[in-house]
Amino acid sequence: MNKVGFFRSIQLKFIIIYILLLILAVQVIGSFFTQRLEQDLTDTFKASITERVEMLSYNLEQAFARERSEDEPSLEQEIQSIIDDVNTENVATTIYVYDRQGRILGTNQIDEQGEVGKKSTDIDVQNTIFFEQSQRSTYFDRQTDSRVHVHVEPLIGNGEAVGAVQFTASLEEVYDQIEGINNIFLQGSVLAISISAILGVLVARTITKPIKEMREQALIMSNGDFTQKLDVYGRDEIGQLAETFNDLNSRLKHSYATIEEERRKLSSVLSYMSDGVIATDQTGAVTLMNDAAARMIGSNPDDMIGDDLIDVLNLEEKIVDISKLSDSGSMIIDFSDEETPFIIRANFSTVVDEEEEVTGFITVISDVTEQEKMEQERRDFVSNVSHELRTPLTTMKSYLEALSDGAWENKEIAPRFLEVTQKETDRMIRMVNDLLQLSKMDSDELPMHKERTEFMGYVHQVLDRYEMNLPETITLERQIPKGKSFVWMDRDKVTQVFDNIITNAFKYSPEGGKVRVNLDVRRHMVIISIQDEGMGIPYDKLDKIFDRFYRADRARTRKFGGTGLGLAITKELVEAHHGKIWAQSKEGRGTTILFTLPLMGSKRGRGR
Repeated sequence: MNKVGFFRSIQLKFIIIYILLLILAVQVIGSFFTQRLEQDLTDTFKASITERVEMLSYNLEQAFARERSEDEPSLEQEIQSIIDDVNTENVATTIYVYDRQGRILGTNQIDEQGEVGKKSTDIDVQNTIFFEQSQRSTYFDRQTDSRVHVHVEPLIGNGEAVGAVQFTASLEEVYDQIEGINNIFLQGSVLAISISAILGVLVARTITKPIKEMREQALIMSNGDFTQKLDVYGRDEIGQLAETFNDLNSRLKHSYATIEEERRKLSSVLSYMSDGVIATDQTGAVTLMNDAAARMIGSNPDDMIGDDLIDVLNLEEKIVDISKLSDSGSMIIDFSDEETPFIIRANFSTVVDEEEEVTGFITVISDVTEQEKMEQERRDFVSNVSHELRTPLTTMKSYLEALSDGAWENKEIAPRFLEVTQKETDRMIRMVNDLLQLSKMDSDELPMHKERTEFMGYVHQVLDRYEMNLPETITLERQIPKGKSFVWMDRDKVTQVFDNIITNAFKYSPEGGKVRVNLDVRRHMVIISIQDEGMGIPYDKLDKIFDRFYRADRARTRKFGGTGLGLAITKELVEAHHGKIWAQSKEGRGTTILFTLPLMGSKRGRGR
């Protein structure tokens, strides 16, 4: 943020307002003072003139009333003497004395002595003598270019006016005095305003300094630093504001720490959670994407910021309007390609504010490829079970209906029908038993009775049993090293593994074929391989032969009465012994089934 200049600062505004208020106050006081001073000085001046006029008129009235002898001065002389005795400090003061007819009897102006004896035409003098009332007037004399005050007083003798006295005085001295006082007042006002301006700067700084510090503190807080505190300079409103600001700083520090802690927790959760999270604004533009979501979508999360969610999840064909996402709740999205299946489930929810307005969307995506695969396998399993049971049931129903229709009386057909029915029944019993065994394995309810077993001798016993019932067209070869190796295992369950694999090898071996059993002892495990010379299995189907109800050659398997569950059970039993099983095959060259069992010397073999 840019620094505020002095001419744009609140400090200058305080100073200007302070000085303007002071000037206004000085103007009001000066105007009132000047007006009252002028009025008081002029009133005092006029009052002094009135007093002097009254004293002069008294002396003149005595002169008019005195009886004179020939030896005494005349009236004019006595009047002139009285006028000359009047102290007129103001040289601009003019005194005229008039008789009853308005003739001038005397004056204090030497250059006006020639006017004595002449009759005055002054209307104020005539009105004063005629009405016997004093006349006062103030006017601007253009001849002297000054303001004058004229006081005409009647001279009363024997109850009537015997003359008049006119006293004319200049007011310029009064106004000069007023002007001088105004100049002094103006100089004092300028000095007072200057001093007040300096004090105003200091006062404004005491107000603006805490505000400036608060501004700087606000900038520091905006950068996330809550360690500094404001200085409190007093207990006034600004001091209380500073205390409140410090309290706000503490609260923000606590809130920021709480938010930061929650943010770190949320960031940690988003970073380490296996599900992907995508946050968008109300328009559907991506604002946040965690690493899990980026890995699922296969894009850099920073590159996806701002992209539309519908485009990110490839929902153009399913969803057009982003506001409809929350209505769908969840959705299965297929990201599979030709080589790798990949299916995700997206759950949508909205983010609303206090006014229930939608401000964004949260999308949680999870990899459900395995779940969908298991669900598909479950559906296939149900379909296969239904199909496998339907075939023998249909056969049994057909033969039983034939027997019911009278075939039981035919001694040649009836035994064969009953034999087929019995075989199909045995087949269904084996299938149900296999399904029950698989069900127990899936729920970990199949009991295991493991014991320490010398594996080489055990394998010889198993193969000896097959040697006694070996088909004439099949040769069984064994390659078992000498020595002793011990395995922690359930003899019956491992025997079942051998039975399932060797039986399949006998079934799929051609006439004159060989079945080879080979044992290879490694450091921590023994590898058993059982090889036939049958028709083989295509490479792309090798991983599927251990699936339930999968058969490489369905027609031939049904011919031998298989249930399609043998290898699936075998895989479960081997893995229950912490081993692994896999197949190797080439079409036309036979198939080899290999599985491993841990030796008791290994870490895994000690578990019970």
